[in-house]
Amino acid sequence: MALILTDPVAWGSILGIGIIVALCCYYAYLFVHNTIENR
Repeated sequence: MALILTDPVAWGSILGIGIIVALCCYYAYLFVHNTIENR
């Protein structure tokens, strides 16, 4: 675990995955919000 915390490459991939997940959640929220409003 300490190796992951000190490795910048691991941090980069964790950050990248985090951004992708955040974008997916954001777009899913927008999609649901718009479909509810349009009814």
